[in-house]
Amino acid sequence: MVDIPRIVVAGTHSGVGKTTVSSGLMAALRAGGIRVAPVKVGPDFIDPSYHTLAAGRPGRNLDPFLCGEDLIVPLFLHGARGADVAVVEGVMGLFDGRSGGGDFASTAHVARLLRAPVLLVVDASAVARSAAAMVHGYASFDPRVRVGGVILNRVGSGAHERMLREAIEPLGIPVLGALRRDGRLSSPERHLGLVPAAERRKEAREALDLLGEVLGRRLDLGGILRLARSAGPLEGRPWSPEAPEPVSGVRVAVASGAAFSFLYRENLELLRGAGAELLFFDPASDKGLPEGADALYVGGGFPEAYAGELAANGPLKEEVRRFASEGRPVIAECGGLLYLARSLDGERMCGVLDAEARMTDRLTLGYREARALSGSPLAEAGAEVRGHEFHYSAVEPPAGESPAWELPGRGEEGFVAGGVHASYLHLHWASHPEMPRRLLRYAAGVRA
Repeated sequence: MVDIPRIVVAGTHSGVGKTTVSSGLMAALRAGGIRVAPVKVGPDFIDPSYHTLAAGRPGRNLDPFLCGEDLIVPLFLHGARGADVAVVEGVMGLFDGRSGGGDFASTAHVARLLRAPVLLVVDASAVARSAAAMVHGYASFDPRVRVGGVILNRVGSGAHERMLREAIEPLGIPVLGALRRDGRLSSPERHLGLVPAAERRKEAREALDLLGEVLGRRLDLGGILRLARSAGPLEGRPWSPEAPEPVSGVRVAVASGAAFSFLYRENLELLRGAGAELLFFDPASDKGLPEGADALYVGGGFPEAYAGELAANGPLKEEVRRFASEGRPVIAECGGLLYLARSLDGERMCGVLDAEARMTDRLTLGYREARALSGSPLAEAGAEVRGHEFHYSAVEPPAGESPAWELPGRGEEGFVAGGVHASYLHLHWASHPEMPRRLLRYAAGVRA
């Protein structure tokens, strides 16, 4: 049994201010000397980038669809090790799950698995006494989910706040904070949501400092911590990324920087746990791959926002082409797939794949179940995985390459060519630890 105080910040719906409250709460607690473990429900990469800055330790994801229910508590215990409290930001509305009809992979689902109380964020901008009806509905909808406190967001005035508090008081659920409308407490957005913190680190740091200062005054931090401590112990053991038989001496070059910031922390830990040395580089500015690299891992991000810089870095593109042509393993996810294409909206990319990539006005979004159609450095043929797509781009299929995955009801997706595995699917390797280990064995074999 492990006793880690924890709280889930949930919303009545998307856009209610969960990220503002979660990040500000993390920053305010950290400013008070409290060690905070930041967590995000779902496959999101952007919110955890702000959590990382706010809490001063890696933001992590908990997703029952990607990782399975049995891994939620072990992954949580791993990520929260050494923390005084864990703040878990939810996804969408409290009870919104992957299918729309059920609550699997919802915030409520994860709160139940963690046996954590919920801090419900309510957008009070256009309601008064009706806010109490909303809180009552959310608190009574599922008796297995304990709504232990309320945060009122976008409150108009002192009189408005008093009306809201008086309406909610008979429910016996404490109001643990009220935030006034404040244009300073916002972040710039892009087509996939907020702009990642990696692209605006200085401004994000300043915004989070301000947010922590404001929320430190407007939230009942003591009441929130008491609620978090009421969660009680969790039964389970922390997840471990360590491989039973590590592969020694393999060096993996990992794309980073503003254009490629979408990677699950556990994927990197699994590579290290399997024996890899990780070498980080920025494709927009570094003129060559890290010395001695045996494998290349290019995750997701916003290469379309930096297409000019990526296109102008000819020496690195040439080295990536040569690296792939020698049969060494290259793993690319989503934004990495665009980078390996011949071009992106007319800008010349690496040309590892004979394909054209372009941005569209159509969002492709959702969880996916997939079966590997071709053996690759990442998966053997027939392997079944669960992943997530989230992009506004399209890639014209290159000639001659084999598809990476079959998506039931959606057709073929991704490409395998020699040692290259490129796909739109984001995979959380904690549920497939054999993948990074297979990658390192493949890289070691090519090097030998």
